Amino acid sequence: MKPAAFDYYDPTTLSEAMDLMAQFGDAARPLAGGQSLVPLMNLRLARPSHLVDLNRIDELNYLKLDHSELRIGTMTRQRQLERSKEARNGWPLLREATSFVGHVQIRNRGTVGGSLCHAYPSAELPVTMVALGASFVLRSRRDRERMVRADEFITGPMTTILEADELLVEIRVPALPPNTGWSFQEVSRRHGDFALAAVGALVSLDSAGAIARARLTFAGPTPLRAENAENLMLGQRPAEPLFREAARVATKDLPQDSDIHASADYRRHASEVLARRALNEAAARAH
Repeated sequence: MKPAAFDYYDPTTLSEAMDLMAQFGDAARPLAGGQSLVPLMNLRLARPSHLVDLNRIDELNYLKLDHSELRIGTMTRQRQLERSKEARNGWPLLREATSFVGHVQIRNRGTVGGSLCHAYPSAELPVTMVALGASFVLRSRRDRERMVRADEFITGPMTTILEADELLVEIRVPALPPNTGWSFQEVSRRHGDFALAAVGALVSLDSAGAIARARLTFAGPTPLRAENAENLMLGQRPAEPLFREAARVATKDLPQDSDIHASADYRRHASEVLARRALNEAAARAH
């Protein structure tokens, strides 16, 4: 199929793009990597009257360190993030999760910001950003700039808090505490397919070897953080029985949806198994 008719714009500066978004509002859609939006347009599930292409805006494509914080421009390609030495050295969970996004050809075109704004329930990057406690910088011509936490950004399947004239311009990821291990676990029919279940975990140990901090997040209708399970582990020494119980507590009432690929019950069961594996691997890496 072919998309419905639309007007195309290719600004070269962020200011120009913001002017276009303010001018057209709900009738406009920004185009990042296009790996999700273009198929939706071809199927006529999305019918923007105006398409604002962000690919020529160089100021939105960067990875940099700022006071131990990783700053990611919204147009940074997923493959750039996956191969970056900054992510490898300081944010290995982010690098590991990105390697599960589609295939290399997809990651070569797909952008970090585009994946976050698409907010697909099985996407890897939203889950990881919540686990890492990332913040998102949103900008509009009307309200200028605001910052929101990753766990506030996505409000439902393929739904975010972005206003019609707003753009996500930057992702800020804080540094991990010392002695922190990580793990990203996912199950899909084939590597590169949409995840049926996905889990991100971080475990930080204190000088005595006890768990000082834990993060456990799941893919679902929105990225879900299991704070009850995290609190259960605090002050405890890493052990298989502890992680098995934490995984059970985290997934007991975990919201999941059924579709043609898997039932909600299967997704909960798979999430429990993946959570146990992720916590064990994260704790081992923390040592």
